[in-house]
Amino acid sequence: MPLYALGDRVPSIDATAFVHPDAVIIGDVQIGPESSVWPTAVLRGDHGAIRVGAQTSIQDGTIVHCTRTLDTVIGDRCVVGHNVHLEGCTIEDDCLIGSGSVVLHRVVVHSNALVGAQAMVTNGMDVPSGAMALGVPAKIKLDVVTPGDFADAVSVYVHNAHWYNAELRRLD
Repeated sequence: MPLYALGDRVPSIDATAFVHPDAVIIGDVQIGPESSVWPTAVLRGDHGAIRVGAQTSIQDGTIVHCTRTLDTVIGDRCVVGHNVHLEGCTIEDDCLIGSGSVVLHRVVVHSNALVGAQAMVTNGMDVPSGAMALGVPAKIKLDVVTPGDFADAVSVYVHNAHWYNAELRRLD
């Protein structure tokens, strides 16, 4: 996998995490235990930091960036779908970020919340625990997500991280 230091900014990846060889990790990026980063995802911690908790999946094509003043933090047991863009935001534990969504500066997605596929969560929005953010621009739908709703998806990706670490091999 392409791992890059940028000056003194060096990635830190837990030994039990899986990072696909076609993902790119640059700079101040930490990836926690049993997390996974899938093909063509790019995590670029150049001006700030990126933190990915335990048992979190960052799926294919996702871009995670930060700014000089805004780190991007993704908690434990999160599912970040395909082709998501996260920048300068906080995703707390046990969240699902739907495929193709964009979550921008100073957004906080609280635990047990969901950002729907293709949603645009604009600067400074707050997605409460148990809520969904849906649409462009995103609107909040309260009290529709319950704790544990994403547990099956988390479990699949934790399994996949172990499976791919053990058995993925390139065929030339």
